Amino acid sequence: MNRDELTAWLRLTLTTGVGDKTARKLLATFGLPERIFEQLQQTLQTCVTSAQARALKSLPPALAEQVDVTWQWLHTPAPGTLRAVVPLGHRLYPIALLETDDPPLMLYLLGPTRFLAPEAAPLGAQQCVAMVGSRNPTAQGQSNATEFARSLRASGLSIVSGLALGIDAAAHEGALADASDSDTTPATIAVVGTGLDRVYPRRNLDLAHRIAAHGLLVSEYPLGTPPLAGNFPKRNRIIAGLSQGTLVVEAAPASGSLITARLAAEQGREVFAIPGSIHAPQSRGCHALIRQGAKLVESAQDVLEELHLPTPVGTVTVAQETPTERPVDAPLLAALAFDPVGLDALVARTGMDTATLLVQLLELELDGAVARLPGGLFQRMARA
Repeated sequence: MNRDELTAWLRLTLTTGVGDKTARKLLATFGLPERIFEQLQQTLQTCVTSAQARALKSLPPALAEQVDVTWQWLHTPAPGTLRAVVPLGHRLYPIALLETDDPPLMLYLLGPTRFLAPEAAPLGAQQCVAMVGSRNPTAQGQSNATEFARSLRASGLSIVSGLALGIDAAAHEGALADASDSDTTPATIAVVGTGLDRVYPRRNLDLAHRIAAHGLLVSEYPLGTPPLAGNFPKRNRIIAGLSQGTLVVEAAPASGSLITARLAAEQGREVFAIPGSIHAPQSRGCHALIRQGAKLVESAQDVLEELHLPTPVGTVTVAQETPTERPVDAPLLAALAFDPVGLDALVARTGMDTATLLVQLLELELDGAVARLPGGLFQRMARA
């Protein structure tokens, strides 16, 4: 879009008291934003309240600065990547979002040139699956997220998540594991709760750069928007709306991931959940979803079959046995099982002395077969 068009769209989004729903009503009535602002106040009042009409006839105080910042951001050279502002009706606007009840008025996009060039397919025309979960996952949950994402990506799916710590980051990492410059669809799509000129949390800065190289960063928020608490639950509707289904890997009962799952269900999309230990708080949200009708999945193949997609070679199963076990490890691994357990319980189960047990646990931990958890607990790790 040219600068005048950008100014009109930003003016609409920045007008006080005019949210996305009202803006969509105005667009349906009068057409493009330029046409809205040409109307008399009395004419606008046939569509919105008098207070909203007055606000529409006034320039938002931050408009000029926001136009300058956005225009400069759009035209700052970034080798190999493009930046785009995509309003409703734009050819790059996600088709899947148009089918939801509350599509965002505008999206800011950052990614490789091949995904955002004029000839590129609209965002979301490819098949997407959302993966969400706890910010404080168990070691097993983090491993499951990475391996599920890697397997689902191998089938051609784009993995959608929210760039948060924990399961989100693990899902993005798994999707990026085999990414290359020849990919024709984004490996992963990160829907963030800030402006795209900011990365939150900062710990994921390197991850965000890699997503910009092989996937897409997406936001509905203007540049400069800080990490405000209310923005993150709101952006979850975009994560769910972009995706054919949402897979919850781990979630506490009050997790924001359950908001994403609920929104997916309300939009008529599939909801999947991975079961976990009855002793792990991070599993209770998934178990609640399963009781409510979410599909229990033990492998990436379960997701693909439900979505009627082909199964790639090497899909992951949640709780496979360790492929190779040294005979000396077998009794300890059997005693560990897959639930968290304390050292005293292991001493009682195995009959080993504490020193020997700690040595074997350390060896298994270094081998990736055992995870050390907070509170002095240990857990056997399933391997893909």
